[in-house]
Amino acid sequence: MKISREVKTAILVISGIILFIYIYNFLKGDNLLTSSRIYYAYYDNVEGLSPSTPVTINGLNVGKVQTITFDEDGSGRLLVKMIVENNFKFSENSTAELYEAGLIGGKAIAIVPANDGAPAAKDEAVLKSEIKAGLSELVNRRLTPLQEKIENTMVSGDSLLTNFNTIFDDDTKKNLQDAIAELKQTIVVFKEMGNSVNALVSANDEKLGRTLDNFENVSSDLAQISDSLARADLAGTLKELQGAVENFNQLLSSVNNGEGSVGKLLNDEKLYANLEGASKQLEMLLQDMKLNPKRYVHFSLFGKRAKPYDAQENMEEDSLQLQD
Repeated sequence: MKISREVKTAILVISGIILFIYIYNFLKGDNLLTSSRIYYAYYDNVEGLSPSTPVTINGLNVGKVQTITFDEDGSGRLLVKMIVENNFKFSENSTAELYEAGLIGGKAIAIVPANDGAPAAKDEAVLKSEIKAGLSELVNRRLTPLQEKIENTMVSGDSLLTNFNTIFDDDTKKNLQDAIAELKQTIVVFKEMGNSVNALVSANDEKLGRTLDNFENVSSDLAQISDSLARADLAGTLKELQGAVENFNQLLSSVNNGEGSVGKLLNDEKLYANLEGASKQLEMLLQDMKLNPKRYVHFSLFGKRAKPYDAQENMEEDSLQLQD
């Protein structure tokens, strides 16, 4: 069967129209040869998102963003239309998360499955939307307070420098220079003193060595004495000393109570009175022997018989002696 030229031309035109429609829809992100589903999500801001941006599930590319239009209610919200070409089913409570796709900018949409057992999302369904903060936004959040703190610090530093310039006038600067110069001289003096000490130590190195040896010997002797004291029965000695002190206290208590010979001797007032009387009588006797020796001693050179003692005569002689 021979096909006419007109039929061939019609078939070619129709094929071109079909191919044009397919290519046009493919460029828009709609593949007519596959079964795809359409989902919607509303966002307040989609900066960096553009049509044909990939749509992913768990990192796998499952579709594209087809269109981005304003909502018809006049609120300024943006309606994003997504085409999902994968047969993966997810819950109607899943979230369309707008996130930053790279460090150099650009946004993408990731469908986060809910896995809550709810019915699967149907074609033309509206998903919950969420915007995930990107790295640049996080950096801006961190840098904004830091920038404010740096600005405040710069203002404080400027005020501090102004106050320093106000305080440190010419006289103050001169005083500081003089103080630094004196401090330098003091350091030089300390350095010379250190050199002198080093020279003194070097000159007496041998003596210092002997002194340290002697100190070490003394320390050794003290250690030996400490060991001897540690080995001595100090507890027993202290116990015996305590017993001796207790016995002495008992003895003193007995003496104070008039017990024993010593106690009676110290506490007997009659004995004290008798001793005092005997002492007085002894003193009178000695005085009488001094004044009247004839009364007690008879001495004769030629063996004559001693003359009897005459008290009256002796008294007269004593009175004559007193008158002379």
